[in-house]
Amino acid sequence: MSTRGAAYAGQFYPGIPDRLRKEVESLVNKPESLLDAKAVLVPHAGYIYSGMVAGKVFSSVMLPKRFIILGPNHTGRGAALSLSPASGWETPLGVAPVDTQLNQKLLKACLKLQEDASAHRDEHCLEVQIPFLQVLQPDLTFSAICVRTADFSAIEALGHALARVLRTEKEPVLLVASSDMTHYESVDVAAGQDKLAMDRILAVDPAGLYRIVLEKDITMCGFAPTVAVLIACADLGATYGTLIQYTNSGEVTGDRNQVVAYAGIAIN
Repeated sequence: MSTRGAAYAGQFYPGIPDRLRKEVESLVNKPESLLDAKAVLVPHAGYIYSGMVAGKVFSSVMLPKRFIILGPNHTGRGAALSLSPASGWETPLGVAPVDTQLNQKLLKACLKLQEDASAHRDEHCLEVQIPFLQVLQPDLTFSAICVRTADFSAIEALGHALARVLRTEKEPVLLVASSDMTHYESVDVAAGQDKLAMDRILAVDPAGLYRIVLEKDITMCGFAPTVAVLIACADLGATYGTLIQYTNSGEVTGDRNQVVAYAGIAIN
């Protein structure tokens, strides 16, 4: 298995190791106490826009050494449910190793899941999370899943499979759902739309999130992987979420008419 190269170093985040480490360190907090979370929702825009949300989330929860990171497929390539077959993912901070044992368990647990490198090759939504984990948990291993379907039966199968696998693990595994919220609406419209979606996430209501996103045409790009993660969390006994931060790109650009919004949530 080959290593996946860093496709967005120097674009979404700094491409020079020292600069990247310093930027990540500037974006994380040191809270007095950490949340014991089963999963987190984090955004995936360039660090200048959403890095503060991702950093705050990752530094607000207890981080294990193992992760399953799920996000949407922006490129349109690959299988509906694509598992990265790479042996590791490269960033300017080094190679983060893929958890091959966890990969095999996931493939056996979810027959709809396929190994597919093409879905991951030029996808940014999972890559931008890795430097945060490399800084905060240097001993990490992870599995990476791209979701290119809105079919509820497929999403549901993945969610239940995630829970079945995690129940068999002796060591904790944190689920990471990568998604931005409403795209290219005014600040007020985005806030209203996103509250509908976030209320369902905070209630650990995967079917409700799926329904409200489709009914209200909420442009939450990673709603499908988030639904899968919520299904797994519900199976694992999660009952509520904690909103850590909500913001939008207008806070950086000054444009309040066409924003992308970002939410950071822990599922407990």
